[in-house]
Amino acid sequence: MAVLKIKVKKSMEHEKINYVEYAAHDIKATKQFFTKAFNWVFTDFGESYTAFTNAGLNGGFYQADKKSSAENGGALIVLYSYDLEKSYQKVKAAGGKISKEIFPFPGGRRFQFIEPSGNEFGVWSKEEAAS
Repeated sequence: MAVLKIKVKKSMEHEKINYVEYAAHDIKATKQFFTKAFNWVFTDFGESYTAFTNAGLNGGFYQADKKSSAENGGALIVLYSYDLEKSYQKVKAAGGKISKEIFPFPGGRRFQFIEPSGNEFGVWSKEEAAS
């Protein structure tokens, strides 16, 4: 099994969130989805683990028949978008399933989606809908 080695940058902060991991029952489909929808970059460490970068926060997916959703008490990772409607369309085009349509909240708007392995994520924006 390959060992994941992470270079520690001087800009990393002591005892601050640095990395996130999710289960994925279909790592290949999950990688294809995030590459197409958000241009994430993946590095495989064997067949049962892949690390991602270019996502704002580095992390990885490990092979497991589990999934994370806000409804079941899982943490919800929320991405920021300058153009919420465009991000919404990219998620759908890449094969994501919308779990919550775009809705307003104090300070912005967001939607939530399920990626191919069943994990739920969100996307938010400060911008108002184009009129």
